Amino acid sequence: MSTIVAGPVDVVGAQPFVERRASRGPSPGPQHERRQFTNTYHELSPEAREVALAIDAYKLKNRRRFISYEEVLGVMKTLGYSRNS
Repeated sequence: MSTIVAGPVDVVGAQPFVERRASRGPSPGPQHERRQFTNTYHELSPEAREVALAIDAYKLKNRRRFISYEEVLGVMKTLGYSRNS
């Protein structure tokens, strides 16, 4: 059941705010960290798969969900990539 937070309503006909983030108690299953990473690299070329796996490893090691372009470049340089001008 959701908790309804009552408060002043300035808009005519506005619906009350429903707090859905409220804790419902401990979950019954084992606690584990949720990951948003995909493991469907079978459709990638071997080189792209190597980059994707290296980036995922970097994210796990540094506890980062999203990384900057500078960090992507750093990961690629550790794999030996360089720009030929």
